[in-house]
Amino acid sequence: MEYFLPIAEVYISLPFIFFLSLAVGVLSGLFGVGGGFLMTPFLIFLGIPPAYAVPNEANNILGTSISGSTTHYLKGTLDYKMGFMIVVGGTAGTILGILTFTYFQDIGKINIVISLAYMYILAIIGTLMLVQGVTEIDRARKKIVIKKKLHEHYWIHGLPFRMRFKKSKLYESIFTPIIIGLLVGYLAAIMGIGGAFILVPAMIYIIGMPTKLIPGTSLFVTIFVSAIVTVLHAFHYGSIDLMLVMVLILGSILGVQIGQKLGEKVDSSQFKTILAILLLLVGIAIAYDAFFAEQTIRMVTEGNGIKALSPFAKFIKDISINVPILYGIFSIGLALVLGVGAAIVRKIISDIRKKNKQAS
Repeated sequence: MEYFLPIAEVYISLPFIFFLSLAVGVLSGLFGVGGGFLMTPFLIFLGIPPAYAVPNEANNILGTSISGSTTHYLKGTLDYKMGFMIVVGGTAGTILGILTFTYFQDIGKINIVISLAYMYILAIIGTLMLVQGVTEIDRARKKIVIKKKLHEHYWIHGLPFRMRFKKSKLYESIFTPIIIGLLVGYLAAIMGIGGAFILVPAMIYIIGMPTKLIPGTSLFVTIFVSAIVTVLHAFHYGSIDLMLVMVLILGSILGVQIGQKLGEKVDSSQFKTILAILLLLVGIAIAYDAFFAEQTIRMVTEGNGIKALSPFAKFIKDISINVPILYGIFSIGLALVLGVGAAIVRKIISDIRKKNKQAS
């Protein structure tokens, strides 16, 4: 069953998008990584132009981040103060990213810029994960244990204006989280990713946060960064498609739950090499598509597209054009409802299971 996206003006299979988002969500939950750098390229391969794939995946990340962050809020494993300082930098980075996005959009080069960005990022991350995965397998086989320093001292730790973060028990310069947030926000605006692949290692090795606070704080930051990206893209380009976003969020949230449960039962480090190879293959595919393959997107003409629209789809398209800021806020609201709803349902199911175990 194919559905015509009124915003991007392409045909897609909603069931296929749902199961693809579900699969990426499982990988995210299993390996503890964000799915943005996989889902956005997949959307591009399915024929959705990069300029539309980026903001819709950002909206999807917003929904899944709200769900995960709500869970950590209920557990008390979240450092708000540190999170807000990163958000300050993330906000500035997002605005710079949107300005960069606008510049390349105006000169007609945004699609190739997004493809190149993903090609390099996936090549770097995939190579690092492959090396790490092979190294861990080799050490496990030889039973080698290496003790690492959790907190190295870099130039960034010498910056002024120190602040005490009681939850994390740290005394850091405010510029440390702000600079990290700046980079995360910039990449999120251009690539439609949450930035966890930068944020989480930075929290561990640069900021030195306690491990139990990192996932919740990372998701907390991603909420604000993704929300800003969503609103700015909706306001400037009207490129958010609510039906696509809803399907992506539902698939991702369900997939993450499955992945997290699988992660409790299996040693995910054994599968890091597989994920690394997948990332490298996706990067190669993007490079081929960007430089060699002809564009195969099934676009329709503007006239035919408008005639083919259902009353609901036409209403969505009109709202995105005429009231873009309201449309952006509504997109955030949709992610908020789905994300919080999923977290509450998960909490209820968890409580019921605990009661059943206690009763037995």
